[in-house]
Amino acid sequence: MTDRGTTTAATAPLRAWAERTSCVQGGPIAFHLTGGPGPGGPPARVVVTDAVTDDVRLRAPVSGADWTLDVPADWPSSLYRATFEVTGGPAPEGAGAEHEVWFVVRAARPGAHSPVLVSVPFATWRAYTHAGQPHRGLYYTEQPDRAARVSFASPGGGPPPERWEEGLLRWLPGAGYPVEFCSGLDLHDGDELLGHYRLLVVNGHDEYWSMEMRDSVESFARRGGNLAFFAANTAWWQMRLEDDGRTMVCHRDAVTDPMTALDPRRVTVEWSSSPVERPENTMTGVSFRRGAGAWGEGMTIMRKDAYTVRFAAHWVFAGTGLVDGDPFARGALGYETDACALEWDGDVPRATGADGTPASFVVLATADLRHWRPYGQGGAATMGVFRLGAGTVFNAATINWGSVLEDDPVVDRITRNVLDRLSGAAPGGAWEVAGGAAQVHALAVCESVLFGVDEQGLLVCREPSGQNVPWRPVGTAAGVRALASSREASGSLPLELYAATDDGRLLRRDPVPGPAEWVEAGTVPAGTGALALCDAGVFAVTPHDDTLHYRSALGPQEPWYVLGDAGGAVALTTLNSRLWAVTADGRLRTRLPAGPGAGPVRFTDCADAGPAGGCTALAARAGVLYAARGGGPLLMRRQSATRARSGP
Repeated sequence: MTDRGTTTAATAPLRAWAERTSCVQGGPIAFHLTGGPGPGGPPARVVVTDAVTDDVRLRAPVSGADWTLDVPADWPSSLYRATFEVTGGPAPEGAGAEHEVWFVVRAARPGAHSPVLVSVPFATWRAYTHAGQPHRGLYYTEQPDRAARVSFASPGGGPPPERWEEGLLRWLPGAGYPVEFCSGLDLHDGDELLGHYRLLVVNGHDEYWSMEMRDSVESFARRGGNLAFFAANTAWWQMRLEDDGRTMVCHRDAVTDPMTALDPRRVTVEWSSSPVERPENTMTGVSFRRGAGAWGEGMTIMRKDAYTVRFAAHWVFAGTGLVDGDPFARGALGYETDACALEWDGDVPRATGADGTPASFVVLATADLRHWRPYGQGGAATMGVFRLGAGTVFNAATINWGSVLEDDPVVDRITRNVLDRLSGAAPGGAWEVAGGAAQVHALAVCESVLFGVDEQGLLVCREPSGQNVPWRPVGTAAGVRALASSREASGSLPLELYAATDDGRLLRRDPVPGPAEWVEAGTVPAGTGALALCDAGVFAVTPHDDTLHYRSALGPQEPWYVLGDAGGAVALTTLNSRLWAVTADGRLRTRLPAGPGAGPVRFTDCADAGPAGGCTALAARAGVLYAARGGGPLLMRRQSATRARSGP
C-alpha cells in the first residue's frame, strides 16, 4: 500500500509529447510517454482523432516509453489529437491536457488538393502552457521568474480552454472548403512550402512569430500569394527557435536577451518595440497596440459588441445586403482585437499609416471598444484589406471570428468571399470599387490629388486610394468634358491640371484642392472626349470619328496632328510613360506615347478587360488606374501581377 501523498510509478499521471508539431502524410511521428501504470499494470492505449472532423483514425495499444505513429498516406491533411489512456482506467485528471498530444499532418504533395494552407499556432499554444508557473511558462510579462525558454518536446502545448481556432476549423469542411494544414513552425524557413499555395490562412490567436516566419510569409505575399487573418493579436511577440526547432526562446525583455548585443533584429520583444522596430502592421495591416482586450471574467462583454460597416460596396461584403453604418458580426469581437490609427472624413475612416499600416490599407469596418478598459484594454477593432507587394491581405482583426461562423450568415458570407477570391476559386475582376456612386465624368491625378468633374459642372477632388472617401467640391469646371495632368520631368512643363471643354478650348490650372483660376492654353479638336499628357505631348481622342490627335504641350499655338485611329477609345490617361485607354466595348488597351514622327503605332489589348459596363474617364497614379462613369462607383485597377503556382 502506498502512503497518502506519495507518488510512485504506478500512480504517476500519464503524460505524453511528440518529437515534432507536424509530420507529412505517409511519414512517421515519434511520441514519448512518462508516468502511467508500472510494471505488470494495465496497458496503455492511444486514440488518434481528426480534431477537425472528430473522426477516430486509430485505436492502438502502447507499451513502453516510446511509440511511433506511421501516418497512413491516405489520412487527410488536418489537425490531429493523440489521446493516451490507461486501458480500463479513468481518464487522467485534467482531461485535454498533458495526456493529449496535438499535431498536424501536412500534405505529401503540397497544394495538390487545395490552394489554401491553414496554419495552426503551436508556438502560441506552447507559450500559454503553464502560464503563471515559475520557470515553466512564458507568461506573465511582469513576473521576473517567468521562463525565457520552453520546449516543444514536453507534455502539454495544446489549445487553450477557449479553443479560439476551433470555430473556423470545424466550419471549413461543412462549408465545402478542402484545405491543407501546417504547423506555424513549418513557416519558419517556409518559402518552399508556401510556394505551392495561393492563400495562407492565419486563424484565432497566433501571437508568437520568429523572424524567419515573418520573412517567409511576407515574401510569399510580395510574390503574389494572399493572406487571410481571421485572427488578432497576431505576431505580437518575436520568438526564436533553437535546438532544431524543439525550443522556443522569448525573453520578452531586451535587457536579459543576449541577442541584443549580437543581432538586434532577433531580440525577443514585441515586434514594434526597440531594438527590433518592425511593426506587425506592415504584414497584418493592424495591431493589438490600438486594439482592445477583455480578460478573465470580463470576457463576457465581447458577446455584446459588433462591427459597423464602413465600405459596404467593397467585394468583401458582396451578397451580405449590408449598407454603410449597419452593425454585423455581433459576438465575434474579442477576446482581443487589432486596430490601426485612423482619421475620419465624416463617417468614412482612413488609415493614417502613423503606426506602420501600409498606404494601400482599406478600412472595411470598425468597432469602438474604448468601454472595454475596465475589463482589460480599451481600444478599437479595424477590419481591412490591403496589398502587400503583388499579394492581397485581408484581416478580420479579432480572435473570436470563428465562434459565430455557424450562426451568423453575414460572417459566413464574408468568410466565403475572402476564401473564394483570395484562393482563386472565384476570381474577382481586376477592377475593384474604390468609392461610392457619384456623377463624375472626367478624372485626372496631379500632385497626389484625384480630381473629377461632376454633372453640376463642379471640380471635385479626393484622395487617390482604395478607400471610399467622399468627393469634395473645390471649384468650377463648367463645360469641361475631359481632364488630364502633366507629370514631372515632362520637358519644362509645370505640374498642372488640363481640361478639354465642350466648345473646343484647352484650359489649365494649378492642381490645388481649393480655388484656382482656369487659364486658356489653346484649343482641342472638335468633339474631344478624352485627353492625356505624356512625354511633353498632348493626346486627344475624338470618339465620334475614332481618331487620336497629337500636339506638343510646349507650343500652345502649334497645330494638331492626326495620328490615326484611336482604337475605339472613349477614355484616356497616362501611366508609367504609356497611354492607356478603355474602349466603348469595354477593352483595356495601351500604346507608347509616340508622336507624328514615329510612324504608325497602334493600341494593343491588355490581358485584363476594362471596367464592366465601360467608363467615361480614366486617371492614373503610382501603378494604379482609376475609372469612373456617371452614376457608377469609382473603380481602381492595380498593375497586374500573376503569380505562378508550382503545384499541379
